[in-house]
Amino acid sequence: MGLLIYICSLALLVSLVPLGVAKDQLSSRECEDLGFSGLALCSDCKTLAEYVKDQDLVSDCSKCCTEDSDDSISKITYSGAVLEVCMRKLVFYPEIVGFIEEEKDQFPSVKVQYIFNSPPKLIMLDEAGQHKENIRIDNWKREHILQFLREKVNPTSAD
Repeated sequence: MGLLIYICSLALLVSLVPLGVAKDQLSSRECEDLGFSGLALCSDCKTLAEYVKDQDLVSDCSKCCTEDSDDSISKITYSGAVLEVCMRKLVFYPEIVGFIEEEKDQFPSVKVQYIFNSPPKLIMLDEAGQHKENIRIDNWKREHILQFLREKVNPTSAD
């Protein structure tokens, strides 16, 4: 039973971008409102379907995941990002503070936005500046933030 709860929780927490099975794709904001956040593969939704018989939940998951393929996640890049965080909570995230104060200038297309009560997250943007992915970074170390942004944010997208 504990494994079932873990698998269901994992699938729910990591899901975000739409599945080819479901034609209707939801925006990252809609997926986050449904409780799906992060970068999940559609195989996670298939695993969820094995353990949860709620078709509406599985359908929502399918609308908020990304297709599985060889190395599909590593090929995704973005034009920019917004690092969203609550200024009052920054004291609890020294790694994020260090990144903002010392490393952020390396990424001109990454903006910092202070939103009350927001957990630390990266909002990844497409060429039009629209939100494509929301990625929680609560427990990330500074070097992980740097590596992720170097790999995922196009360097030519600087303002």
